[in-house]
This record gives sequence, C-alpha cells and structure tokens, in this order.
Amino acid sequence: MTPQQLRALCLSFNDAVEEFPFGPDTSVFKVAGKMFALSALSVPDGAPLTVNLKCDPDLAVQLRTAHPEIVPGWHMNKRHWNTVTVSGSLPGRLLRELVEDSYDLVVAGLPRAVRLRLDRP
Repeated sequence: MTPQQLRALCLSFNDAVEEFPFGPDTSVFKVAGKMFALSALSVPDGAPLTVNLKCDPDLAVQLRTAHPEIVPGWHMNKRHWNTVTVSGSLPGRLLRELVEDSYDLVVAGLPRAVRLRLDRP
C-alpha cells in the first residue's frame, strides 16, 4: 500500500478528516475530533511506511505475536495502539481491516448522538 492509498483509505470513512497538529509531515486522521490513525505519509525513498492504529488490547497482543510488522504503538498507549509497518509482507486485506477496526473502535467510543449521525448515508 502506498502513502496515497493509505490516505485515501483513511479518508474513505464517514466524517473522516486529515489534520496536521504535529507538523506538515505527520498526517492525523480523525473522526468527530478523535484520532484513529497517525502516519508520516511523506516517507523518504527506501524508508518503510508506518501507521499507528487503535486496536482492542487482546487482539493487539495476538497481532504482535503473529506479525513482526506489528509492534506496540510508537509514542502511543502501547496497550491500545499498534504501529504497523507497511512493507508489503503484511497482506493488504489485513491492513485495510486494521484501519477499519481502528475507525470502528473510535466511533464506538463516541456519544450516541454522534454515532447516530455517522450512521446516516
């Protein structure tokens, strides 16, 4: 997955926005003001793309054990966040599911009125 594809995936979710609170090189993807993904999308040539994603704590441990590309979240709460290296060895389908799960976890924690607004087409 390329940085452009990751950006497009993150922005494909309902009410998702991209912000740059940590400077122009770090994209923060939010829904209703809450972060669900963080990545430096402008990686130098040869450097791997990484993305921080929220994850259920029990699943996070399983994913880290099964996939060396998934480690505890860098500069994040390591119980709830993973850093995923997008090097091509992780199946694209799994990466898409991890991004979607991160978005869903954040939405699940939002107030009911906001969740209902997000469910509308």
